[in-house]
Amino acid sequence: LTEQLLFLSYGQLGLIQAASGFFTYFVIMAENGFKPDRLIGLRQAWESKAINDLRDSYGQEWTYDDRKTLEYTCQAGFLLSIVAVQWSVLLQTRSRRSSVLQRPMNNWVLNFALIFETLLAFLIIYVPGAREGLQLAPMSPLWWLPGLAFSLLLMAYEELRKAIARKHKG
Repeated sequence: LTEQLLFLSYGQLGLIQAASGFFTYFVIMAENGFKPDRLIGLRQAWESKAINDLRDSYGQEWTYDDRKTLEYTCQAGFLLSIVAVQWSVLLQTRSRRSSVLQRPMNNWVLNFALIFETLLAFLIIYVPGAREGLQLAPMSPLWWLPGLAFSLLLMAYEELRKAIARKHKG
């Protein structure tokens, strides 16, 4: 474990993963009426069971149960976007300099782990009962896209970094 590897894992790739999760969270909130500026300082009213007419950025009223469903949906979006970006991280970190296109996917334990992680995420998000136990709620497939966009961004970033590393060995 080197300093360079730690910086790559936590300083670069980890920040992109976190950005993906938070971006997805805020996209889901905004598409449901809560723009980021409305979320600032809202936690106390959001958590109050007594408030059943909390207004969003467009003046729509939200009950406590509706707010919690939205919150759990955002948390599911955060989880799924992290899983999507982890696919890219795993595929890219198999080699420091070789392109992902140059390396065969012949590690069947790794392939199984990718499929298992993805199926497990879908299972805990979409199977009934996750709302209460894990505080996750099913979400629209449209909200998978922000995580996938970050996944593609990370793939492009890593391919560019590897191309520079191949050109400037050292």
